[in-house]
Amino acid sequence: MSTILDDPLQSLLAGRIRREREARGWAMAELAAASGVSRAMISKVERGEASPTAALLGRLSGAFGLTVSTLLARAESDGGAGRLSRAAGQEVWTDPETGYVRRQLSPAGADPELIHVEMPPSGRVAYPASSYAFMRGHCVWLISGGLTIREGGTENVLRPGDCLAFDLTVPQDREYENQTSAPCRYVVTLARR
Repeated sequence: MSTILDDPLQSLLAGRIRREREARGWAMAELAAASGVSRAMISKVERGEASPTAALLGRLSGAFGLTVSTLLARAESDGGAGRLSRAAGQEVWTDPETGYVRRQLSPAGADPELIHVEMPPSGRVAYPASSYAFMRGHCVWLISGGLTIREGGTENVLRPGDCLAFDLTVPQDREYENQTSAPCRYVVTLARR
């Protein structure tokens, strides 16, 4: 069976997910129960036979008690990153389901983290509340295009230059959607507890 491990970040991510699970003493069945992701899918991701979607990473990271960005940053730091994040070396990850492109701007492990996202036209990504439960700060600054963010019963439509700071006192499911016919680009800041 072919693997996706020729992509350096995918290889690091597969290994990091396995290490996070093993560090907790969990069998795949325990991670499956905690995350709602099937054992078969977890096994494929850990072996590098499937590329995890943003939604799947949200469920796994929530089960680990981490944010998606922390999980990705830990995977990236497994590659030996330092304090300086040069543009040419910044890790880029593409969600295989939506085409959402995530670039880690800040060095792995930096707090707060800076992430650049490009969401394709009609793209939509949903994250469970558990993926935000371990943050003390989270903002989204829209660079170009249009972005709709839903959190609980609230919907915010962002235009270029708008910045939304989230209320993290009660973590809620979130959905990011580009309802336009052009890509949108935004920067996310995340501060961990």
